[in-house]
Amino acid sequence: MRAVPVAPDQAFNGLDLLATCVVVLDKSRRVVYANAAAEHLLDKSRKALLQKCLADIFFLSPQLQSALSEAEDNNWSYTAQDTEVRRHDGSLMRVNCTVTPLQEHVLPGGMARLLLELQPVDQQREANRIELQYTQQQANHELVRSLAHEINNPLGGIRGAAQLLENELANASLCEYTQVIIQETDRLQQLLQRLLVPHRAMHPKRIDIHEILERVHTLLKTEYSQIDFTRDYDISLPLLIGDREQLIQSFLNIGKNAAQAMLEAHTEAPCFNMQSRVLRQVTIAKRSFRLAAEISLTDNGPGIDDKLRERLFYPLVSGRKEGNGLGLSLAQTFIHQHQGAIEFESKPGHTVFIVRVPLEAEVHRAAGMA
Repeated sequence: MRAVPVAPDQAFNGLDLLATCVVVLDKSRRVVYANAAAEHLLDKSRKALLQKCLADIFFLSPQLQSALSEAEDNNWSYTAQDTEVRRHDGSLMRVNCTVTPLQEHVLPGGMARLLLELQPVDQQREANRIELQYTQQQANHELVRSLAHEINNPLGGIRGAAQLLENELANASLCEYTQVIIQETDRLQQLLQRLLVPHRAMHPKRIDIHEILERVHTLLKTEYSQIDFTRDYDISLPLLIGDREQLIQSFLNIGKNAAQAMLEAHTEAPCFNMQSRVLRQVTIAKRSFRLAAEISLTDNGPGIDDKLRERLFYPLVSGRKEGNGLGLSLAQTFIHQHQGAIEFESKPGHTVFIVRVPLEAEVHRAAGMA
């Protein structure tokens, strides 16, 4: 029985999910397939890349030329680390390159000979840094959660003993002290409950991110009337699948932190802006997505202390005197549960928190929806 020819885009369409640039070459080193990340990295559409010689897309460094030749001659994968790739427009990239030979049966007729993967060095370092940071923060969350469970039970005993003691006191004026014990115990139990909140299951449904932001805007404006709140929305942003309450809490925590920081620093003409945009071909946590929502929350406050930057999302870490260090930690946990990412840029007079949440079907399934 004669085999049915397979088109390159059908044979390799799974590569579109990768965050790294992948290009498939034929025996003449012409492009027969390029994934979405390749379009982004090489700044050319897939249509413009197809059937182009690799040398016409960018100048081949001696390292990359050697890796291509070795893979062809020896039928084995070769890697060139931290090599220069210069586009024909003159822009320079430093990348790690892996060249893998493909077998004849992948695409008959020599249509696919080599698979070239390009990973920008800076992008890889940043991805590794974020992954390490996330792992450390997860460990911190688990440690705090374990401590919260251990502390919660003795607090119940302390509260109960204070109530019993209050009932036995003959002097009513002494009840003031037992009330202090009871109230402070209640406060600690509420704090512990907030530490345990992120571990509840998500309740995802189809939501409008702008309805979420408008709710946050109303709450912030009501509480901090002396601040100028503005919005800049991209109305083309589609609906997404997410947990409404978690997203409201995430953006509200960021907004409250910003508002309180501006007021404590006596910022002149304090302002806070919420902006939404659609991102295309974006990489989040080493995964590539065709569409994502980007929400930027910007204030003109004092900025974030350099000493706090690496630990800002850790639980119980705060730059404010009255802060408990849970707001941003909770926000990050909730955004991670949406397969998203949160980062920030800050200098005196300008701080922006950037939240990116993918709009892909895989995310919906991961959140528990078909």
